Amino acid sequence: MNRRRFLVASSAGFAGYSFGGQRLSGAAADVSSVPKGTAKSTILFFLSGGASHIDMWDMKPTAPLEYRGPFQPIATSAPGVRLSEHLPLLSQQAHHLAVVNSIGSSVSTNDHHAGYYYNLTGHVPDQTFLSLGNSRTPYATDWPYMGTVVAARRPAHPDLTNAITIPHMEGAPAYTRPGQFAARLGTHHDPLYVNGSRERPLLFQAPAITLEGDVSPTRLTHRSSMLTALDSAKKGLERTRSVEAWTAQQQRALSLLMSPRTTTAFDLSAEPDSVLNRYGRSINGTSLVLARRLVEAGVPFITVFWMGDEKASDQRKCASGGGWDTHGNNFACLKDWLLPEFDQGFSALVADLAERGLLDETLLLVTSEMGRKPRIGDPRSGGPAGAGRDHWTHCLTDVLAGGGIRGGQTYGSSDRYAEYPQDKPLTPADITKTVYHAMGVTDLTAYDNQNRPYNLLDTGEALTSLF
Repeated sequence: MNRRRFLVASSAGFAGYSFGGQRLSGAAADVSSVPKGTAKSTILFFLSGGASHIDMWDMKPTAPLEYRGPFQPIATSAPGVRLSEHLPLLSQQAHHLAVVNSIGSSVSTNDHHAGYYYNLTGHVPDQTFLSLGNSRTPYATDWPYMGTVVAARRPAHPDLTNAITIPHMEGAPAYTRPGQFAARLGTHHDPLYVNGSRERPLLFQAPAITLEGDVSPTRLTHRSSMLTALDSAKKGLERTRSVEAWTAQQQRALSLLMSPRTTTAFDLSAEPDSVLNRYGRSINGTSLVLARRLVEAGVPFITVFWMGDEKASDQRKCASGGGWDTHGNNFACLKDWLLPEFDQGFSALVADLAERGLLDETLLLVTSEMGRKPRIGDPRSGGPAGAGRDHWTHCLTDVLAGGGIRGGQTYGSSDRYAEYPQDKPLTPADITKTVYHAMGVTDLTAYDNQNRPYNLLDTGEALTSLF
């Protein structure tokens, strides 16, 4: 029966959830007295696993060796901004970057699930993250992902969805990370997930909007007519919110399937070899190429979750699960594998957007669910001899560029060991509010199922001094 099912875009796997379908206020607050962002789109690049802030952005060359490690900072294209020696290409783009070194995102679990949730939504995780651990699945009552809030406040894209996530759903299926969905805003605001793979990095597919077998657009239209006839026979059925949400997903899927421009946006064959080579032909590099194409197509929010290589991780003894969770052999894994791939792809994205005149209207945000523990030596990987860094949610660096951000600056600082924020301490709520500010989202009023107003994020302040 697989060919006959009606496929829905993005969140088919969550169709059984009783999501709220809550609405947002349309009013805008007066922000004429503060610097404005100029972003029409945001690309959020999430370094899944917990990227080491002290080895990339917030280096401490005068700290004891057991903290600082072997890496050295280097000068960049921006006076006063220093990055790791293993980010040489990005260092040439530092005049576009704002490096924020004072984010405290402590969570009770000091672990991934809660770290994702806090940094993706701006909300402190509730007690269920502590009591359930990795068994804490996404809830319908969760606070929404910042990308879905932005998407919900923008006019509907004529061909695509307003929020697209590539190249995979983070943590799925075993540990699907909370915080990446629209949750209480309703499934109709969920991102469209477009899948890629390390084996075929030029091929991106949205399984939920792929015609199967011999199903042509014409046959789909006939099936849609039949579906309409069947729906008309269900007038006696109570119109619950879940049924309404499912119908909206059917209409969304049909619109995507019938639009030839939908698949064109994901076709990287039109990109010159010089561009693909510049970004790197890894899945993360081509995901950033696709993200740039989606900006050109007018998609408001694009999320790129770093896709790790578990086989390479095992070979290099990173104990990282394939991503940035470098419990063991941290320095070799960063130097020989993770940092070169990141440096090539992200530096190319910054430069490419600038050259195309798109950087001023595209906000870039690099973040992660946590930093790494500054004191070297994770007991789970042999202590100091294992050369790993454990989880560390207490201090994190985020990097922003474009969208009205003034480049070539560092904001805030951590203490001498990069363990805790010191000057201008922030939380993920401040970063989330900064994204909203850049995208012109000034009113965060929403209404619950009883039509009662509430604020989608009542903590944090936008870092308007960055603009």
